[in-house]
Amino acid sequence: MSGAPAGVLVVGASAAGLATAEALRRKGFDGQLTVLGAERHLPYDRPPLSKQVLSGAWDPERARLRPESALAALGAEFVLGDPAVALDAAERSVRTASGRELRADAIVVATGLRPRTLPGQDGMAGVHVLRTLDDALALRADLLAASRVVVVGDGVLGAETAATARGMGLDVTLAGPQPAPLAGQYGALVSGLLARLHEERGVRLRLGTAVGGLAGRDGRVTGVRLETGEVLPADVVVVALGAAPATDWLAGSGLRIDNGLVCDSRCRAADGVYAVGDVARWRHDGLGALLRLENRTNATEQAAAVAAAILGADRPYTPVPYFWTDQFDARIHVHGVLPPDAEVSVVEGDTVQRRFVALYRRDGVATGVLGWNMPKQARLRRGELALASPEPERPRRAAASLSGSVTGQ
Repeated sequence: MSGAPAGVLVVGASAAGLATAEALRRKGFDGQLTVLGAERHLPYDRPPLSKQVLSGAWDPERARLRPESALAALGAEFVLGDPAVALDAAERSVRTASGRELRADAIVVATGLRPRTLPGQDGMAGVHVLRTLDDALALRADLLAASRVVVVGDGVLGAETAATARGMGLDVTLAGPQPAPLAGQYGALVSGLLARLHEERGVRLRLGTAVGGLAGRDGRVTGVRLETGEVLPADVVVVALGAAPATDWLAGSGLRIDNGLVCDSRCRAADGVYAVGDVARWRHDGLGALLRLENRTNATEQAAAVAAAILGADRPYTPVPYFWTDQFDARIHVHGVLPPDAEVSVVEGDTVQRRFVALYRRDGVATGVLGWNMPKQARLRRGELALASPEPERPRRAAASLSGSVTGQ
């Protein structure tokens, strides 16, 4: 382990941050290891927050990624409830909100995302975002006392939250600018099936119209105002308008910030500074483009790549993106990328039975595969994707339509 750093500081006690720490130990790193977290909680998993934790099927403790005994065996110092507020990349030091100064030979940025909000929602009772465990518990408490909920946002989180709230027996309306849930991610065929599924289960869809703001009385929300002027009545509003990389604390660091912390193909932002997970935007050599992935699988896979890079490996990180979502009885798994102008064809199963595999092609090149309640069959087809090819030239045409991030779980 020649050239290994004496100490590593991971900024973010997230799934990506914990996975980085575990990968370092697994690869033989025996130096000082510190994990700094903004939240007071030990590392937990986020995908269950919009489903099992929100519905009450899981106790919050079940979302923990590791028991305390496993974390203790890791031999890392966990500094929790003290968010990072500044980074000096040259000195490799991080200052926290409490004034603590932490230094290390290598720093890993794993600060994730911050949810976007609507104007006027701060301080208004009954309006929620859903990013943290505390968010999920506060939203659940409000839902248990409510009868009508409006979910603002027609992406993955909004659709999952709407499905969970409907399963809890609430009157649910899903609002957003797209013609169908996840239309921008999955295309017309699959998003149309999702819209039908939600409507069949009793979710009211008010899609195709942007949200203008909130209506309230005496400090509590009473509805969501569409740009048409119509107000959708609500006891509780969930704002699920996506999230932005949590990079504000990096202002003045000298690092390049552009839809995330920009890194090279080794996930390195500067000498001794790396990024991992939702906040990282790195050069994917297979795509020939910068890419940022907001999903759980990437958090683990990229953590292993970053740990290897810290310990001296010199290999590009070139994953085939993978993410999934569960809504009602639909389990949707995606491998690769799904360009908005892709040609979509069902290659296995049947959309009527809602059990199928769809292949996404752009200019005749397969770039993505989606399985609806057929996870094994979808996984077996990932070898057909251009992204799986060792030749970087082939998938670049598909990458031209990427916005720089892929969202999922």
